[in-house]
Amino acid sequence: QVRLVESGGGLVQAGDSLTLPCAASGLSFTSYTMGWFRQPPGKEREFVAAIGWSNSMTDYANSAKGRFTISRDNDKNTVYLQMNSLKPEDTAIYYCAATIGGRWPVDEVYEYDYWGQGTQVTVSS
Repeated sequence: QVRLVESGGGLVQAGDSLTLPCAASGLSFTSYTMGWFRQPPGKEREFVAAIGWSNSMTDYANSAKGRFTISRDNDKNTVYLQMNSLKPEDTAIYYCAATIGGRWPVDEVYEYDYWGQGTQVTVSS
């Protein structure tokens, strides 16, 4: 059974940094492209970042470029989202997702096979 478990969310102030880990189990981790999505209050789920099997293959939404970094530790079956210079508009539930792949970049919700339960990030002004 595939499980993706996010953690690290919380309440922070604008300008702060936060790192979200997502621990994966029940899958051949290196075979999967991993992604981070977020769902702001009252809005649709949106793409944030994705990473291929190695840390050299990454893709970011425009809103994340320059502030967020996605990385993975294949020995720990964990993918991370490091978020710097957080803004109130970054407030959302952040979800980790996994897909066996196909095209690159993989930035659509429907392309992902497995999802975590999400972790809340709230950025106060």
